Amino acid sequence: MKTGGTIVITGATGMIGGALVRHMLKEGLCDRLILPVRNIVRAEERYSGLSMAEREKLCLVKSCVETICPEQVPEPVDYMIHCACTTQSTEMIAHPVETADGIVMGTKNMLELARIKRVRSMVYVSSMEVYGKKEDTGEAIGEEGLGELELFSVRNCYPMAKRMAEHYCYLYQKEYQVPVKIARLAQTFGRGVSLEDHRVYMQFARSVHEGNDIVLHTRGESMGNYCHLQDTVTGILCILDQGRDGEAYNVVNEENTMTIREMAHLVADRLADGRIKVVYDRNENKRYGYAEDTGLRLSASKLRKLGWKPEKGLEEMYREVLEIL
Repeated sequence: MKTGGTIVITGATGMIGGALVRHMLKEGLCDRLILPVRNIVRAEERYSGLSMAEREKLCLVKSCVETICPEQVPEPVDYMIHCACTTQSTEMIAHPVETADGIVMGTKNMLELARIKRVRSMVYVSSMEVYGKKEDTGEAIGEEGLGELELFSVRNCYPMAKRMAEHYCYLYQKEYQVPVKIARLAQTFGRGVSLEDHRVYMQFARSVHEGNDIVLHTRGESMGNYCHLQDTVTGILCILDQGRDGEAYNVVNEENTMTIREMAHLVADRLADGRIKVVYDRNENKRYGYAEDTGLRLSASKLRKLGWKPEKGLEEMYREVLEIL
């Protein structure tokens, strides 16, 4: 990929945004990176290890995505990648209104900035959760078929808002010709994941590291779709460079698709060499904030046709996380 120019990346203190920033600097894919961040100090700490040449390409802008305005980004912008979003389920349960507002209004505001700046291309980073509840047919599905989402569910503030944000992308492309594409990410991890992450893959990795049994609070029947962090980064950049305006692309390694239960046993048996086991302690009050069970199997066929190919499997992803721990 040969982007160059000035690129705005939101969510630069998060896992996906941070990985994009480091990749673009390492590969020389940008002349300048503008990073809107809520916390300048945290951003400075995150990028403190950069070389002087890399650091000179960064421009940190103190602002959240809901309020950033063109005056805060006075120079021309060539590309935009919008990653900023709440990702912790407990935060979604505790603050559903703020979660939904941040996704929908933040995305609309970034689309408006892209319209004013007349960017060459933009990617909105969405989630496989937009698909909702799907039955497992044994076949991987493409981007066209959305499933059921329960309206009266607090946890669904996230996937409902993601759907609306995607719709805004479609509307801005149709009405204002903003060249925006949508990347629907599978669960993403690998080297670069935060030690503060509390999603299921990190819980399983900690169980191996600490020698504790893996405890499932559900039956583990929900289907999981996974992709290595670096593969996700190259997928997003492929969509930015080659994707069609107004369309969505799944970013997933289909070989890493399995139920939560299957993944738990893979981790216990192969990563922990059988030293720990999987136990079940179901809790029905939903205080853990898990998404509803789904049989979703994602296909990356559409993205593969653009030339993208994932490289790393689930076991290697876990070994990288265990090295971090």
